[in-house]
Amino acid sequence: MAVGAEKYNRRGLRTSYISTVIGVSLVLFMIGLVLGGYFGLENIQKQAKESLQADIFFAPDLTDADIKQIEQELKTWSQFSEVMFVSQDRALEEFIGLGEKDEVLALLDGENPIPTNISYKPKEEYASVEGMAELKKEIIEAYGSRIETISYQEESVESVNLGFKQFVFLFGAVALLLIIIAVAMINNTIRLALYSKRFSIKTMQLVGATSSYIRKPFLIQSMGIGFISGIIGTALLMALFYALNNALDSIEISYDLMTFGLLIAILILIGIIISYISTWFALNKYLRMKLDDLY
Repeated sequence: MAVGAEKYNRRGLRTSYISTVIGVSLVLFMIGLVLGGYFGLENIQKQAKESLQADIFFAPDLTDADIKQIEQELKTWSQFSEVMFVSQDRALEEFIGLGEKDEVLALLDGENPIPTNISYKPKEEYASVEGMAELKKEIIEAYGSRIETISYQEESVESVNLGFKQFVFLFGAVALLLIIIAVAMINNTIRLALYSKRFSIKTMQLVGATSSYIRKPFLIQSMGIGFISGIIGTALLMALFYALNNALDSIEISYDLMTFGLLIAILILIGIIISYISTWFALNKYLRMKLDDLY
């Protein structure tokens, strides 16, 4: 009879442990969706900013060789993600499209109205109204009268930055709400798991065990739960990303190795910290309770 009761208790503890791991893993999966969305948004924002383009037009007396020399010099500047020499033919093709090039040249008696120029794309940190203006100023200061004008669409620069700022604020508010809910769910899951062990906790206390001695195995176990749950939550997240990439041709979710490692580390750390803190406070509650209050 005693053996049967012992097996039942062990089975109950094992079930409680597994259910806690599953519950925490699902909550960390939710947090991972929020973090993954944030990292993905940052990547999209970087791509959008670095797709902004400006064109440098030069004085008529400069030859293509002179302009190519300036191109090579600009490529050494750290402010640019890309610098391109654009010939007259290529400039016309980009402006009107490849199919209409011959028709336009025929109307203009073969004379191409668009001069040779250099196009550049700024790095993310310079892709703002202030940054683009500063780059324009530095280029003009460096090359002086050789520069005729530098052209870019200021409205596009403003809209890219403003649009992402508004989206980030909205996303941040939703993310904060989801994380608060997730933390509360992990806390409740841990408390429910410890509730089934409240008599064991009180028994150890009644036979003279110190609070730190009682806490130690539970806190170590909570850290293990947080670590395992973080791994499972990350695995679920990666499985979802993989499924989306294969199911939807228009969506491609990819992260570099550093971002991927950071996402895993954050989820594991969140799982360990929240599980540890929740276990600590739940244990303190049962350690302070009187025996009659446990029923």
